[in-house]
Amino acid sequence: MPQVIEWKNAGPEDIVWRYPNDEITWGAQLVVQEYQMAVFFRDGKAYDVFNAGRHTLTTLNLPLLTGLLTRLAGFGGNKPFKASVIFISTRVFDGKWGTRAQTTELAPLQVFGQFWFRIEDTSLFVNEVVGGQNAYTTTDVNNYLRGFLNEKIIDELSHYDLITVFTRVDETSIIVKNTVTDYFKRVGIEITDLRFEGIDTTPEYRERLFWLKTGRTAPDEVLRMETLKSAAESLGKSGGGGGAALGTGMVLIPQIMTPTGAQAAPTAALVICPKCNSRVPATSKFCPECGNSLTPPTAGAINCPKCGKSIPAGSKFCPECGQQIS
Repeated sequence: MPQVIEWKNAGPEDIVWRYPNDEITWGAQLVVQEYQMAVFFRDGKAYDVFNAGRHTLTTLNLPLLTGLLTRLAGFGGNKPFKASVIFISTRVFDGKWGTRAQTTELAPLQVFGQFWFRIEDTSLFVNEVVGGQNAYTTTDVNNYLRGFLNEKIIDELSHYDLITVFTRVDETSIIVKNTVTDYFKRVGIEITDLRFEGIDTTPEYRERLFWLKTGRTAPDEVLRMETLKSAAESLGKSGGGGGAALGTGMVLIPQIMTPTGAQAAPTAALVICPKCNSRVPATSKFCPECGNSLTPPTAGAINCPKCGKSIPAGSKFCPECGQQIS
């Protein structure tokens, strides 16, 4: 009975399979199923390629491999020869990718998505990926594709700033797809589609992104806002410095809030509410977020018995309501 070389029970997710016996006899039956290709591979190079169908192996349908064998000593007759038969599925496959990247501001990103591909040039694929990367199994091929895809995505995202990545995800995914498509084509793979399904950053950069996306502050103001918050927290914890004169936990930092540049408009000074830590205008008497009084107590002051306002000790009448103070 002639030798039968066939990839049986190929699963829907299987990309590549290597026939386990490298010793091939002349006259063997090569059976290639629909959506499959078979490639004869030897000494790191792909030779003859077979489409779907039943093929009897002879020197006529193995011209490239026969040419190699005739140059080797001892070839002739019906003597078996050595070669690997690599089966490749030509279906469209889907894969998932995910990686960490950085923007031009070094903002950390966590991105993931999905891609679809198929083997377009089986001979080139076997040479460059199966043989070149020792990817003889479907797992090996998937790991190689994901690794290279992640590398290209990291490189591409490093050219964009934070708001571009988040507000132009569709455009960014198209650019990344075009970048990786050109490379994969050189190794025999066609990328049919690539999508970003999720993208995130750290809480600090989420806050920065919020200010940028709302348009309520210019991009060069964001760092100043963050600096203000850090300085306020530091002074609030210390309980001293300029903030102590305004009451416990309240900090006034007008210098930080002053925009740079000749065209910059003056920015109102802010204070930090000692109760909820919200940033509020320094002229406010009460916090608009929690209602806490922001008026610092006056040394030696008393409260008006009628309106309750704080007034200087020794006053004969309340400057707010006119009540006589006994």
